[in-house]
This record gives sequence, structure tokens and C-alpha cells, in this order.
Amino acid sequence: MTSQTVLAVDLGAESGRVMAVQFDGRALHTEELARFPNTPVRVNGTLHWNFLSLWDNIQQGIASGTSLTPASIGVDTWGVDFALLDEQGHLLGNPVHYRDSRTDNMMTKVFERIPRAEVFAYTGIEVMQINTLYQLMSLVVEESPLLQVADTLLLSPDLINYWLTGEKISEYSIASTTQMINPHTRSWATPMLETLGIPSTILPEIVPPGTRIGSYNDIPVIAPACHDTGSAVAAAPATTPHFGYISSGTWSLVGIETDAPVITPEAAAANITNEGGVFDTIRLLKNVMGLWIVQQCRLKWRAVGEDYSYATLVGLAEQATPLQSIIDPNDVVFLRPGDHPALIRAKCEATGQPTPETPGAVVRCVLESLALAYRDMFERLERVSGHRVDVIHIIGGGSQNTLLNQMTADASGKPVMAGPVEATVIGNALIQLITLGELGSLGEARQIVADMASTTRYTPNLTDDWQAAYERYNTL
Repeated sequence: MTSQTVLAVDLGAESGRVMAVQFDGRALHTEELARFPNTPVRVNGTLHWNFLSLWDNIQQGIASGTSLTPASIGVDTWGVDFALLDEQGHLLGNPVHYRDSRTDNMMTKVFERIPRAEVFAYTGIEVMQINTLYQLMSLVVEESPLLQVADTLLLSPDLINYWLTGEKISEYSIASTTQMINPHTRSWATPMLETLGIPSTILPEIVPPGTRIGSYNDIPVIAPACHDTGSAVAAAPATTPHFGYISSGTWSLVGIETDAPVITPEAAAANITNEGGVFDTIRLLKNVMGLWIVQQCRLKWRAVGEDYSYATLVGLAEQATPLQSIIDPNDVVFLRPGDHPALIRAKCEATGQPTPETPGAVVRCVLESLALAYRDMFERLERVSGHRVDVIHIIGGGSQNTLLNQMTADASGKPVMAGPVEATVIGNALIQLITLGELGSLGEARQIVADMASTTRYTPNLTDDWQAAYERYNTL
């Protein structure tokens, strides 16, 4: 093994960054080259991503890393969103944000043509209105001319890879978020799409993680797991096969790793998803609304002159009375931007619980509800898969929330290992290093992360109060 530096482009729902990751043969060292906001733009009532701004910042970040002589570049982003290109490869409009209201009632429109159970049987993917399938269905229902003139659909990281290399492909892990591929064949679910009126001719070739796509300014471009969660899970410092993970951030992705998809009536009833992982693995998981709710609360308080840091909010939550009120964080009312403190109080009032009035009480309600949702998800995953979970790895930016980490251990009764914070970037880099021949396997890569001592252990204290709260949670 030799010393190598790779560049990781990581776009999240709130911000993007370009990171240099240097591997010295034993450990990984990260350096931030560029960080920039990812701010949606609303135009004529539609919520868009600003991809031209993102692209400009990505180019600047890569340019600042060229002096490091990078061996390759890898891109990861959030899932489900896409761009449509014409025959010349030009954008047909700015990509629409998954939180836009265009998907309202689109699940019903899909299920009118194909029963919900059959959609799951085709794809093995959790039914969520943000999925690409329902975004495209909105274009079908509206008879949008975009579908008539589109030549290619590229998902968010695939678009960046196209601008980097000129190659139109879709990497498997990101393609699996669409609810439009067959997880057994790892190809587009063409018969289902044709029944829905979605043209499969616009869909590009699917390639596996670790594929060399092309080059940008003579630097090889390698597809890691282009879905940010796929890259984050690749960096889970697991030393046992019996582990669960929570990729914690704006969303919480709660799951386990399996060798094959689990597409059963029980999995469908639990609304569990089979997303593509790295090296022939499946990420059997469930999406939980995550720290998005806290982010929206913080924005609301800031708008009225109460500007709290996340650390301050966690401190206030620690002082609030435990387990007073709980919500279902996956309730659709929390999906859109808005006055989330008011939404939380309304939900608590409607369910006969005390209404949290202070910021500390509101945030404690959200964090405790997330911890209970995590327990619920892991119990469902264990039932449908037959795999036990002995330890939970919390990875990503949310792993810095020490209060939520302890709550997760307490609610689930399982030990929690928190870290690394930079799991997505590290996983992105690890897949590049494996492709470059610097690492031999996913197991070897994870052992390197485990040896870097970037994790903190939380021991569970499953009390009667947490058990009673869980029973209340299941009545919501």
C-alpha cells in the first residue's frame, strides 16, 4: 500500500463540501477544501435545487485540491431527485426538490394503475411520496411536455458525474432510491414503468459502485456509493456481522446490511426498503424524518429573534423533563418546511399529551421520539430479516448529538457506538481506494475505520419509563 489522496464531493440537503482524504497505508486523514450552502430556490411556487451554484462550487473545490495530486474523484449526494436532459445534454429546467408539493396524491395515482403490493414486489423499496417514481408520475399526470422531449434522466450525483466526465450513467446505490429498479436483476423495472406511462428509454445504464466512469482534467472519476447513505454505511466501523446502523443527519436511515433483498409480505407491511449497497450488499432500512424537525424548529425560532446553536438546543433539552410528550416523527405533517414547533404542539394536544412550550421541551420531545422510532425500526428489521442486532452504529453528523445517542441506547436496550462524524466522506474515499487497489476489501476498509478510535460507546439503561414511553409511541 502506498500513500494516496482522493477527493470526495459530498452534497447534503443543507450544504456541500469537497474533501481531500489522504491514506498513508494505515489511517485516513481528511482535509476540507471547500464548503458551501445548498439552498433551495422557490420559483413560481415550485421548490428547486440550485445545481448551477453547486456545480460552480464543486469545480472551485476540486481546483483547490489539484496541488495534492489526487488519484481520483468520487461524488455522493442525497437520493431520489433528478435532472432531465435533452438530446444535446442540456438541462430541461432546474431539478425539483423532493419536498416540493408536486408529489401530493401521486402515490394514489400510481396505485390506481398498479396495486401497492405489486409496486413493492417489483422494487422492494419503501413507499414514500418523495421517491423518484412519484415525482415522475406527477409529470405523467400533468402530461408534462418535459417527458416528451427528454432524452436522459440523471439522478443528482449522476448529473455531477456527467458534467465531470461527459458520461451518462446511473450508479446502482443511487438508482435503487428511485423505487424504479428490480433489486434481483439490478436493472430498471421496465414493465412497471411502461404500465405507469413512464418512458424507460430515458433511463441510463446502471453501473456498480467502484466503477471508473471517466476523467475530469486528467483525474480519474470513480463512482463510490453515489447515494450518501450508501457511502456512509460503507464506513461503519463494524467488527461483527450482527450490527445495525443509523446514518444520522437531516434524515435518519435506520438499517442493517444483508446479502440479498427481503421482499416479503412482512417487509411490505413494515414498509421497509431494500436499497443497493456496496460490493453486492443490500441496505435493508427504513427512513425516519431525522434531525430535519429540529432544523425546522431552529429556523422558526431564529425568524422571531431567538437564534439558538444546535449545542445550546441540546443543552436546553437535557434540562427539560424527560418523556413528557412524544410524536411520530414520520408523520407527513413534518415533511414540508414550516412552523414545526406549532405542529409539534398541535400533535401533542391532539393526542392528549402535555404541549411542550419551551425550546428545550420541544427539542427533547423530538429527540426522545426519534429514539423510540429507532427502536421500533430495529425491531421490525429483526423480525422481517431474521437477523439480530447486537450493536448500533450511529454515523454521520448526527453522531455528535450525545443526548440523542444516549437516548437511542436507552430506548433500544442496545449498546450504541457513535462515529465517525465524517462517515459519508470516509466511505466515499474507501470505495475509491478499493477501486485503486490500495485496499483489498470492504472488511479491511472498515477495520481501518475501527482502528482510528473515532467512536464513543453509549451503554443502555432501559428503564420502566422508556418501556412505558415505547408503549405510548405504538398507540400514536
